[in-house]
Amino acid sequence: MARQNTADLILHPVRLRIMQAMLGGRQVTTAQLADELDDVSTATLYRQVAILVEAGLLSVVSERRVRGAVERTLALSESPTIVEADDLAAMTPEDHKRGFAAFVAGLLATFDRYVDRGDIDLVRDQVAYRQYALWMTDDEFSGFLEGIGEVYRRSAEQGPAPGRTRRVLSLVSLPAESAPRD
Repeated sequence: MARQNTADLILHPVRLRIMQAMLGGRQVTTAQLADELDDVSTATLYRQVAILVEAGLLSVVSERRVRGAVERTLALSESPTIVEADDLAAMTPEDHKRGFAAFVAGLLATFDRYVDRGDIDLVRDQVAYRQYALWMTDDEFSGFLEGIGEVYRRSAEQGPAPGRTRRVLSLVSLPAESAPRD
């Protein structure tokens, strides 16, 4: 396979959903992924997992024999899965639209799986979807994002443990089209 940049690898709709399913230090088998992403054909899922493993974005953390086949347990690799600035700059507006659509599709699929569980309580489960408008200079906003990043890093270091619930937190930041305040 020819080398793909990180953006091309993770902004594919199925690969993005696979990686989103792996967030939070999860280790799962491809069969477990297939159960979670049941709208993706088995052949497509295995092909996309193989691409992510070959690219080094997923790691095989263990293997075991199951009825003559080898079952692999996968995890996100330690290597960063962030789209680098040069790859981001090289993306066309259509690439960005495709990437954002894949991101939103993954977010919708995660919400659909939550709602389809049946026993949901948005207050008990601490589900939130909110939108805020903030008036900040670029420097103030950079500081704000650094603060969020610090809180995230502290929490992400905790990892899975009994009593902890895996939660998905997504952040989108966009400049809003509006006239500046006086």
